[in-house]
Amino acid sequence: MEISFLKEQKTKTYEYDYEDYEDGGKSSETMVEDILADPEFALLTEVIIGDWGDAWEEDCQAIIDGVVKNADRFSHIERLFIGNMDFESCEVSWIMQGDYSRLWGAMPQLKALTIKGSTELSLGKIEHENLEELTIICGGLPEEVLMSIQEAHLPNLRKLLLYLGVEDYGFEGDAGRIRTFLEKADFPKLTYLGLTDSEIQDELVEVVLESKFIDQIVTLDLSMGSLTDKGGELLFAKLPTYPNIEVLDVHYHYMSDEMVRKLEKLNEHHIEVDASEREEAYTSSYDGTVYYTPMLTE
Repeated sequence: MEISFLKEQKTKTYEYDYEDYEDGGKSSETMVEDILADPEFALLTEVIIGDWGDAWEEDCQAIIDGVVKNADRFSHIERLFIGNMDFESCEVSWIMQGDYSRLWGAMPQLKALTIKGSTELSLGKIEHENLEELTIICGGLPEEVLMSIQEAHLPNLRKLLLYLGVEDYGFEGDAGRIRTFLEKADFPKLTYLGLTDSEIQDELVEVVLESKFIDQIVTLDLSMGSLTDKGGELLFAKLPTYPNIEVLDVHYHYMSDEMVRKLEKLNEHHIEVDASEREEAYTSSYDGTVYYTPMLTE
């Protein structure tokens, strides 16, 4: 097992490498057992779980169930990340996730949950009084997951970061669906809204700017998607009218250098702007179609 321990942050990463899985008999079935046997576990406030050995074939349900079964021993864990692995271990679209419906009641102390991968992901009915951050990293966000979040009871949620992704890898919505999501979701303390990694990023700008959350959030994250000058112009025109906005994150985009310079002028309105990582659209030599690809898909 390869681990890293940052004492100041009380964070530890647990993961298996190829030898652990192939020769050591390790898998998702043994992960929680190994975590609980670690003498440093009692010192932690955050657990990060990476590759469990064959994440493209075996889901992480045994890990989730193990946490739930041993909820009393995980009662000091305030931050949990399941699926933290790069493409060399497993492409995000291949990560086999699981059903988190029992986790909400088992970990009432949980403040932050990050999930990477959306294949076989189910959140169930979300009711949690203390969760402050929810992040879903994936190449395509399924409708079932979006609906669970839309109907969630999360009165203390401060940060919501969703990778929407693309249709080919599981995103089942459009700008109208996200508009409905923002209309019906109820997060009274939300200060960070991230709708990222989408091929409809320009359309999402208009949707977000018309949503009820635009008057309360401090950080607007529209990064890692297909944002062009069309969306950039709208942000430049509208954001100065919202004094609550302090941070705009649009890194990884398809805007022109001129548009980037305009957005950076929002600093004059005390808005910190990240418009780094400018991408070039791909034009097909076959039919001339121009493609704007989000950062994370497969």
